[in-house]
Amino acid sequence: QVQLVESGGGLVQTGGSLRLSCAASVRTFTNYNMGWFRQAPGKEREFVAAINWSGSSKYYADSVKGRFTISRDNAKNTVYLQMNSLKPEDTAVYYCAGTTRSWYLMRPEGLHSYNYWGQGTQVTVSS
Repeated sequence: QVQLVESGGGLVQTGGSLRLSCAASVRTFTNYNMGWFRQAPGKEREFVAAINWSGSSKYYADSVKGRFTISRDNAKNTVYLQMNSLKPEDTAVYYCAGTTRSWYLMRPEGLHSYNYWGQGTQVTVSS
């Protein structure tokens, strides 16, 4: 059974930084392409960033490009989301997601591309 556990959320001021982590309890982490999504109150869950199994390909939402960086450490079964220059509109619950679908056959930004989801971690950016 695949379990994804996010951590690292919290309260930060505008312009600040946070690093989210997602630890995966899987036998072979390199079988999984990973993504981050977020959901603000009253809004639909939206794509943030995705990374392929090796870390060689990354994909970002336009709203976070240049501010957020996704990375992974396959030796630690962990994917990260470094968030810099945070804005109040970044406030949301952030979810980690994983999939065994081929990177070249999936839409990295698509919710339905992912088989597994974490429980989420709250990020609040104060103005």
